[in-house]
Amino acid sequence: MPSEESPPRLILASASPRRRELLQQTPLRFRVIPSHTEETRRRAETPETYVARIAAEKAHTVAERHPGFWVLAADTIVVLEGQVFGKPANLDNARQMLTTLSGHLHQVMTAFVLLDTAGNTTAAEVVTSQVTFKELSASEVTAYLATGEPFDKAGAYAFQGKGRDLIARVSGSQTNIIGLPMDEVTTALRAVGLLSA
Repeated sequence: MPSEESPPRLILASASPRRRELLQQTPLRFRVIPSHTEETRRRAETPETYVARIAAEKAHTVAERHPGFWVLAADTIVVLEGQVFGKPANLDNARQMLTTLSGHLHQVMTAFVLLDTAGNTTAAEVVTSQVTFKELSASEVTAYLATGEPFDKAGAYAFQGKGRDLIARVSGSQTNIIGLPMDEVTTALRAVGLLSA
C-alpha cells in the first residue's frame, strides 16, 4: 500500500460526493476528476447495457486525459419495469419520479469500471439492489422535495439521507444504492494490488 507521502495512483472519475465518501472509507488515497460524460440512453439499449456503457465512457474519458493513473468510474440508475430514472431535471420531474416509484419495487443498478494505467479494463460489473418504496401521499412527496435532496440523485431520492424514510424494504448492497457497491469495488481493487488483502 502506498505511503502517506506517495502521490495517489488512482483517479475517481466522478463528481458524486457520495462515491467520494464511500471510497474514503478505504485506506486508498485517490484524486477526484469528474468526466462530464453525457448520460443519454440510446434507442433499444437495455438498462444494464446503458449503465455499463456510461460507466465505461466516464472511465475512458478521464483515462485519456490522465495517462499513467488507474481510473475508477461508476454510474447509477433507478429502474422500474424497464423505465430508467436518472437525475431529475427539475422539481416537477422529481415529483413525477417519486410519485411513480411510490408503493413499487424497483431496481437500483450501479455499474463500475476499473482501468489500469494503460487504459485497459481490469474490472467491469453491474450490481443490482432491490428497493421497495412505501405508499407515499402527495404531502409526503412535497415534504421530501422541500428537503432539496432529490435534485442530483438517480430516482430523485437519497438512500443515505431523509430518502431512507420513503423506503419500506431493501434487498442487496446498500452502498450500491448510494452509488458505489463497496464489496465488489474493494474486491476489484485488491485483485490488482491497489488495496492490500
